[in-house]
Amino acid sequence: MTDDEGPIPFPNMEIRSKLVVLRQQHQDLDAAVSALEAAPMVDQLQVARLKKQKLILRDQITMLEGQMTPDIIA
Repeated sequence: MTDDEGPIPFPNMEIRSKLVVLRQQHQDLDAAVSALEAAPMVDQLQVARLKKQKLILRDQITMLEGQMTPDIIA
């Protein structure tokens, strides 16, 4: 390797960064759902939409976590 090639990129670093963002969004949605459910007049449609978004985020998180796990050939 020559000096002008620069550092070797770590592919997992990009995935880890995305995971941090997605996990924070998931936490934020969880807090929003809890706040809505604690309100005296619960907007069930809004709660359902937020829960659906949480599930989508959970699927994305699971997919990215799977990409970080190396395939093991037995």
